[in-house]
Amino acid sequence: MSTILLYAMFVVYVIAGVGLVIYGFSCYYSIYLFLKNSRRTRLADRKAILKYYREHSMNDLPQVTTQLPVFNEANCVERLLEAVCAIDYPKDKHEIQVLDDSTDECYEVAKKKVEELAAKGYDIKLIHRTNRKDYKAGALAEAMEVAKGEFLAIFDADFVPEKDFLLKTIPYLVMDEKIGLVQGRWGHLNRTESGLTLAQSIGIDGHFVIEQSARSWGKLFMNFNGTAGVWRKQAIYGGGGWEGDTLTEDMDLSYRSQLAGWRMKFVFDVIVPAELPNDINAFKAQQFRWAKGSIQTAIKILPRVLRSKEPLRVKIGAILHTTHYSIHPCMLFTALCAWPLLAFFEPVAHLPTWVYTVGFSFILLAAVAPSVLYFVAQRCSGYTGWKIRLLSLPILMALGVGIAVSNSRAVFSAVTGRKGSFVRTPKSGGSKKKAKSHYAQKFPWMALTELLVGVYCIFGLLEYIGAQKFIIGPFLALYSVGFLSVGVLSFMHYIGNIIEVHKARKNNDNVEPQDAYNAK
Repeated sequence: MSTILLYAMFVVYVIAGVGLVIYGFSCYYSIYLFLKNSRRTRLADRKAILKYYREHSMNDLPQVTTQLPVFNEANCVERLLEAVCAIDYPKDKHEIQVLDDSTDECYEVAKKKVEELAAKGYDIKLIHRTNRKDYKAGALAEAMEVAKGEFLAIFDADFVPEKDFLLKTIPYLVMDEKIGLVQGRWGHLNRTESGLTLAQSIGIDGHFVIEQSARSWGKLFMNFNGTAGVWRKQAIYGGGGWEGDTLTEDMDLSYRSQLAGWRMKFVFDVIVPAELPNDINAFKAQQFRWAKGSIQTAIKILPRVLRSKEPLRVKIGAILHTTHYSIHPCMLFTALCAWPLLAFFEPVAHLPTWVYTVGFSFILLAAVAPSVLYFVAQRCSGYTGWKIRLLSLPILMALGVGIAVSNSRAVFSAVTGRKGSFVRTPKSGGSKKKAKSHYAQKFPWMALTELLVGVYCIFGLLEYIGAQKFIIGPFLALYSVGFLSVGVLSFMHYIGNIIEVHKARKNNDNVEPQDAYNAK
């Protein structure tokens, strides 16, 4: 390999490594903001709710519209509608809009359920579109024009809101007219279904318990998570309305609304249980969409943020927030460059010891930062059994590394401006068999790349061990395990899915192929 190419790879490796260190240390800042504000803010929130209901009756509650965007969600749409209709709120002040863009039997299932609930006196309507313009953003925008409520609650199909959700969120919007959004915390319906769902739950808890709390309480920009939140209609209009030019319309609107002067509030103690993807390809499809959408939003929004009069700390926080998925290309680059750069150990072998000590200390602190964040999140989540759950942290670490290939493709797709359609995440609705038989996925070609990169990292690890260079070894070992695990799981799911599809066809069931990576 030519010297010029090696030096170019070294530069890429250093840039990627510095990026990982920066994102790693941002975890410590999030932990600091959380610990600093947690007790005081949560206590103030509880007092505010109690004060509101001491001074107001149920008759004083405002009109609310709950919007339920669904697309081919036959497995769980009935569960969603029943949960939303069971919410404790005056019937005459609670409108429910079912925004169904479905192209399969979900429409008939939803229609029948809506008619049943409407006959019981609920103010519920089915709004069906056939063009899917702007996908979820388009459905929400069109329905908002005919919504009765001044406040709009939104739930995705895989969520099951508690009965007191509106009673615990609406008062904040009533008491403070500057608040444009109240975001609830995601819970988990199927946390213990498998090691995959358990690991995902730890990752999601880290995001909500620490990161969303830190942003909201630390007066940084935060985002609506697409569901389990309540918008003030005027804040949506103030931010320019729903737009469908990114795959994360929720983050996009959140930033535009905050730039327009609206504030976002995260309520730690309002938890909305949701269903986690129960197979690896569904998980990767979800992560692909989030990764691509957040980078699209960064490209669209960050110039406005940087030109704004917001404090520097808010601007830095926005950069780290919207570009967070850049850690996956950084991981992939460090994995691919490590083996060829083994030769660089000789030129730097005579550097002073303190250089190695300081450098390795920074790398080590950054590397363990996400694990520290997840530990604190579990410790402070309020859930029991958190110590046992932390045993699945290695699975989460392997997943985080293993999806780097897929998410890197998502990032590059966003950077190059390639458009894509909204790819639904298959959900079982509590029935794994049904989800697999009716929503089959195409061959996971990405898994081949993941396996090849995993094998490549193993050879690189062996070369480093043979050269007695052990500093990089642990990272290559983690990369190897991560890429191979995700690749193997993808193929296992594919084979299992073929069997389920075959059974479904024998039973004359409809099968809808779903390509987890068709967002171009």
